Amino acid sequence: MQVVLGSASPARLRVLRSAGIAPVVRVSDVDEDAVAADLGTQAQPEQVVAALAAAKARAVRETLADDPEIADDVVVIGCDSMLLVDGQLTGKPHTADVARAHWMSVRGRSAQLLTGHCLIRVGPGTPDVHAQAVSSTVVRFADVDEATIDAYVGSGEPLEVAGGFTLDGLGGWLIEGIDGDPSSVIGIGLPLVRRLLAELDVHLSELWTD
Repeated sequence: MQVVLGSASPARLRVLRSAGIAPVVRVSDVDEDAVAADLGTQAQPEQVVAALAAAKARAVRETLADDPEIADDVVVIGCDSMLLVDGQLTGKPHTADVARAHWMSVRGRSAQLLTGHCLIRVGPGTPDVHAQAVSSTVVRFADVDEATIDAYVGSGEPLEVAGGFTLDGLGGWLIEGIDGDPSSVIGIGLPLVRRLLAELDVHLSELWTD
């Protein structure tokens, strides 16, 4: 059985590799803003990250038939992470100005990191089977000074990561602690993926590499 990771995130890939799984990476071209907009302004935060994860997994699944490197029996994993602060979801800052303003607003505070997970099992001659769920972890941000924030933003690291921080990089210096699963903060929750695999009748040991 093969795992296909529908994400360009090097952090998610590292988590899976460190946990004994060597996925094939296939990145979707999902328009995240369009998916979120289709949900409407009344959508709950958990609904948004779940919908984005599902859209990414489905988009990658649709490309598998024409991919010669993909086996007959595969599990596609799609994920999406966003930080919930004051009732608003925060994705990737993209620019230094946005990242700095974000850090000024969260320093010394706590926020929820939500990660949507969608798994699709594709087997020979059988209908696709889906399993999905959202993990939630509380992140406690350090009350760092402006010089430290400027240095972190200047490193470029927070610009293209959900919530403008990492746990497994430079950002780890600026996190006082978390309440929940560390792997889900990095981008893919191993305990949750284990449970979702079981829903698909897949034991995680089947996916471990030698």
